Amino acid sequence: MDYYLKKLIAEGENQQLDFKYCISDSRKIARTLSAFANSDGGRLLIGVRDNGSIAGIRSDEEYYMVETAAHLFCRPEITYTIKQHITGGKSVLEVEVSKGDRRPYQAKDENGKWLSYFRHGDQTLLANRVILQVWRKEGKKTGVMVKFGKAENSLMEYLGKNGSVTLSRFRKIAHISSYKAESILANLIIFKVLIIKASEKGISYELNPAESTNLNL
Repeated sequence: MDYYLKKLIAEGENQQLDFKYCISDSRKIARTLSAFANSDGGRLLIGVRDNGSIAGIRSDEEYYMVETAAHLFCRPEITYTIKQHITGGKSVLEVEVSKGDRRPYQAKDENGKWLSYFRHGDQTLLANRVILQVWRKEGKKTGVMVKFGKAENSLMEYLGKNGSVTLSRFRKIAHISSYKAESILANLIIFKVLIIKASEKGISYELNPAESTNLNL
């Protein structure tokens, strides 16, 4: 078990792994749990510092705070498994969350507002309306159809020249409503024509280099 934990920590924080030194607020844990459920699933190690050193948890209170986060501060409630690892006389909790099938999952913030988060690399970020549309469309059984029209062609032309685009910029260059712009971007993300680039500064969209974009424009 000691080897397993050290190997896991050695991976560093990433898309499916997050470290928490301690839990001071169940709402913050709810963000991480919901982000994992909205993305690719993942593991949260509690009692591990950002640099990977083991601090250990203080008491059994962390168990109850995780439970509170998953059941009271997440909707739908998050299903998780929790394990305790002992290494060097210190206790570390491993909370595992699978990718959910009821997206979007939301977390309740300090003001009582329900917000959706996603995992991008080693960051937990607030989802925008485009990402929310992706989740909703992927959850439908009817499928998604993409037809290239004037707006889509203008998007491809812009990306070919500039490399990336924001939602607001796409809406302006295509002269379309925000809702239609969001829907087009979401469809192209689902079809892997576009990829998401995100940070705390904002979200933009780029052509997916791994997929052919030689479409019938």
